[in-house]
Amino acid sequence: MDRIYLDNNSTTAVDPRVFKAMLADLSGPPGNPSSIHWFGQQAKSRLMAARQTAADFFHAKPDEITFTSCGTESLNLMLRGLKPVGHIITTSIEHSSMHRTIQSLEAQGLSVTYSPVGLWGAPLPDQIESQIRPDTRAIALSASNGETGVRIDIQAIAEIAEKRGVPLLLDCVSYVGKESLPIHPGISAISLSGHKFHAPKGIGLLFHRSSLKISPLLTGGNQEYQLRAGTENLASILGLAEAFSILKENQMAITSQLRDLRLHFENGLKRSLEDIAINGEGPRISNTSNIAFLGVDGETLLMQLDLAGIAASLGSACSSGALEPSRVLIQMGIDKKTVRSSLRFSFARTNNREEVDRAIETIIPIVKKLKK
Repeated sequence: MDRIYLDNNSTTAVDPRVFKAMLADLSGPPGNPSSIHWFGQQAKSRLMAARQTAADFFHAKPDEITFTSCGTESLNLMLRGLKPVGHIITTSIEHSSMHRTIQSLEAQGLSVTYSPVGLWGAPLPDQIESQIRPDTRAIALSASNGETGVRIDIQAIAEIAEKRGVPLLLDCVSYVGKESLPIHPGISAISLSGHKFHAPKGIGLLFHRSSLKISPLLTGGNQEYQLRAGTENLASILGLAEAFSILKENQMAITSQLRDLRLHFENGLKRSLEDIAINGEGPRISNTSNIAFLGVDGETLLMQLDLAGIAASLGSACSSGALEPSRVLIQMGIDKKTVRSSLRFSFARTNNREEVDRAIETIIPIVKKLKK
């Protein structure tokens, strides 16, 4: 069966250029960047070059880049490392790695305002500003929601954060690679995960301005400017740096391709299926469609699509396997019947129009059959 992968918000295929960059470490002589001999210094030189590439992507200094194992670790370092006391602003639709971390801090005494998002699917800038208090320690938000693709107004919220002197902490795991990321001076930290934009699994990054003082979660050696002890995963770091280089060269074309695939997919379904709706009224990231197939059970549809060779998702990969309806869609105020009929389709630059056409031709008869 010639399968079609439309679950790229879960993970993406490793780009051939990324794989080739990783081989510089995987197929070369052994080398620990912390060792002082020739082998170690060769590894250190490659690590420094990769860190500079990452820093350039964020218009940052090398010591403002911390390599981690994943987006979840980056978020935990960003939030727990800040050791926030007082008050923090977030929403109830964040990815579980942010949502549960903030809930844990809340249980320890942190005051949290969960800014409502409604059917729009994202907090509005004026709303965020009105919730800032004298003791507000941070604003912690996703740049785009991983389930619906709805974006926040990064520029406006960053301007508010800068004006009010409150750090803006962004989860950009589902954003980077899809569209150009504005690096506003009001943004204090950004977390991401490499495998969401064609780097390997097991590598993440935290960009944090030097003015934001954070403490390490892992202690031991002096790696990562003493913010993340442990021998660096050099092969994956080299792959991540190459993934950044690809985006720097091609982001506009990638965004255009992803948006074209998404719109072609949605319009193709709308022409033949009446009872479908896009979840999230706000502007969306280029690659994500969260679609309610009204009158159809989402789990059943997901299984039927898998049998037909099409991979989609009920929502975030970290919550897959759970039978509960999507927390994100429920918190947006969407009724449970609609939530249970919803699937997420997410595209990558490895997809093409021919695949999308075949997906449309496969999905339509399955949905019509299930509705009967």
